[in-house]
Amino acid sequence: MSTFGAYFRLVRVGWILVREGVISALPSEGLPPSISLAKSFVGLFARSRAMAIARSDRLAQAVERLGPSYVKIGQFLATRPDVVGVEFANDLSQLQDRMAFFPVAAAKANIEGSLGRPIGELYASFGDPIAAASIAQVHPAEVETSEGRKKVAVKIVRPGVRQRFAHDIEAMYLVAHMQERFLPFSRRLRPVEVTKTLEQTTKVEMDLRLEAAALSEIAENTEKDPGFRVPKVDWERTGRDVITMEWIDGTRMSDVEGLRAAGHNLNLLADTLIQSFLRHTLRDGFFHADMHPGNLFVDADGMIVAVDMGIVGRLGKKERRFLAEILYGFITRDYIRVAEVHFEAGYVPGHHNVDSFAQAIRAIGEPIHGQPAETISMGKLLTLLFEVTELFDMATRPELVMLQKTMVVVEGVSRMLNPRFNMWKASEPVVGDWIRTNLGPKRIVTDLQDGLKAAVKLAEAVPEIAAKTEKFHHQLLHMSEHGLRFDTQTADAIGKAEARHNRSARIALWVIALTLFYIAWMLS
Repeated sequence: MSTFGAYFRLVRVGWILVREGVISALPSEGLPPSISLAKSFVGLFARSRAMAIARSDRLAQAVERLGPSYVKIGQFLATRPDVVGVEFANDLSQLQDRMAFFPVAAAKANIEGSLGRPIGELYASFGDPIAAASIAQVHPAEVETSEGRKKVAVKIVRPGVRQRFAHDIEAMYLVAHMQERFLPFSRRLRPVEVTKTLEQTTKVEMDLRLEAAALSEIAENTEKDPGFRVPKVDWERTGRDVITMEWIDGTRMSDVEGLRAAGHNLNLLADTLIQSFLRHTLRDGFFHADMHPGNLFVDADGMIVAVDMGIVGRLGKKERRFLAEILYGFITRDYIRVAEVHFEAGYVPGHHNVDSFAQAIRAIGEPIHGQPAETISMGKLLTLLFEVTELFDMATRPELVMLQKTMVVVEGVSRMLNPRFNMWKASEPVVGDWIRTNLGPKRIVTDLQDGLKAAVKLAEAVPEIAAKTEKFHHQLLHMSEHGLRFDTQTADAIGKAEARHNRSARIALWVIALTLFYIAWMLS
């Protein structure tokens, strides 16, 4: 898609946000006078009906008008309060991912195109859709097995969603580049990198084979875990555009009264949920990153069943140790250690003072120790921690922000089940065991084993490294004798890039001029 098309898409997005009163609802605090004046001016074009409703509802209406791609974009940005602000992240988290159903015929065509077999061979019966979201919709079906017919859930990608998202992401990239260019203070948030993350995660979510793989991986990880499981995948009936999985008969976790009526122990469910999430995070480094109550069921045996694994998060060993040491440091009031962990991990630039950072950490930790344990929120603690790190130039870490956002959601579900939920008491068996295993004497043995493996790999790579070093040495000698020259292809590429830049600037000016002309015409 051309940059010209991206500009027009951006103008359309801006116009809808103006008409639905979203721009008017943006906070004016800290804005330059010229921007505040422009914000007041465009507020005149907002629909009076839109101005009479709450900000979150305005945002929901605007996103609904923009289409499925923007629902997904909004849900992604809800996981990035560091980028859009806490208030707007909360508003975006309320976006309802309920879209209109697409025709059953289109769903069947998608399945047959993906699996290469007719519907009649794949399923004994195939029902009408029961749920539709921005990426896909779900149908009930039945398959023949050696034990008779078995009910399954079939998730099918929405037709044309990939093409539409590819167009809409261009406008997002345009905004990100403009933000980095004209708002230097925002570069710390890496808006272009955030957009790349959005593009990658959504592409992964639109390939249902990868969701099936995530379900399979977490099923293996949690095979012996108490009280938690995920649906089994039917790999024979799974492809790029379709995933077939076990049908879950259970009560949604959002239905607290239904859970109580079914005789489930709500306090035990709350503890099991948070412990399961922490096991996935600390032990496995792989967690379900969309654990809102609509994606969590409780079956007749009291097992928590998590569905919709389109969004997952991963943490490396360093990030897991980072998280555990932070939590342990807050528990023991060892703020110097919490600060040192940030510096050791490279999250806070080395030119800052460790003691000053520890002082900022203390400002978060000390108020916690005067409160009852059941009122202390681990998610809120991490939110405050990330806010403080802004003062010390900590660059955005997408994997940590996703972890923090998911933890807030999971903790919220646990407190919904048990209003007096004690986060620290419930998490101690998991966090404490991980700390004893990975931060005690066993850690030294593990580190030695990892170091030995790394040394063996390095030794194996030495001949290749030596050959590449020698080649690089000869290239340097050649450049010192003959100078650095561009080949014809490189020179042409530089010239074309410069021409595109100038053309884009001219197009932008025309877009602005046409927009102003349109506004003037509307006012006349």
